[in-house]
Amino acid sequence: MRLINRRPAPGVARLLALVPFVLVMVAYLIGSGIRLSENPSDKLLPSFASFAAAIDRMAFQVDQRTGDILLLVDTEASLYRLFAALAIAVAIGLVLGIVIGLLPYFRAGLGSFVAVVSMVPPLALLPILFITMGLGEASKIALIVIGVAPCLVRDVALRVGDLPPQQSIKAQTLGASTWQIVLRVVLPQTLPRLIDSLRLQIGPAWLFLIAAEAIASESGLGYRIFLVRRYLAMDVILPYVAWITLLAFLMDRALAILQRRAFPWFEAARASG
Repeated sequence: MRLINRRPAPGVARLLALVPFVLVMVAYLIGSGIRLSENPSDKLLPSFASFAAAIDRMAFQVDQRTGDILLLVDTEASLYRLFAALAIAVAIGLVLGIVIGLLPYFRAGLGSFVAVVSMVPPLALLPILFITMGLGEASKIALIVIGVAPCLVRDVALRVGDLPPQQSIKAQTLGASTWQIVLRVVLPQTLPRLIDSLRLQIGPAWLFLIAAEAIASESGLGYRIFLVRRYLAMDVILPYVAWITLLAFLMDRALAILQRRAFPWFEAARASG
């Protein structure tokens, strides 16, 4: 049997999924052991005991200066900014994407503009946002929206344009208005595809958030990472990076579950297509 036709059993597939993580862990343990044996004060690759102490200090003990649990405060601040920005970006992406993909006049007027805007490096606009909007929450949220929304608009517009034209023709034959076509033909087929697009934008959204928090913020996961880097506190930085990765992964899984439960037909349609 050709290798392309071989499928691992479910148990084997789960085991194979764990292999890369185990290899990375073993490589870290080896590297950390070598460096610590040469220099017990080495901060580049801390031991797991150092990680445990740092996690306990950041996540389970009240900070004496602020009276807060730092990891909790940082997570709440970052997730507020991220969720607010993604909600705005999704609304913009859905509305403009459908309008551009469905209506020729809007496609002619806005299609090229959105394409050009999507090519602007969002991080290059960060100083402008801080100057015009200040150093508060608005500029950080705006950066994420600017970075994510144009990509969502373009992707939704392309997905709407790929819908079979026969569906629109049949709906018009039955007397449907443009608004009814949007609600009953375009929107139900666009929402699961929008979730796919949003899943792909989770990583960039976190990147823009951390960049904004690193430059001007008093709380947040990105702020904390760049605050402790001056002390070479890898025992704090690496757990924070792992925590951000876990949060992003959970967001991706939550969106996948939402898509599967809200649109059970979509997975079968994509497989058959």
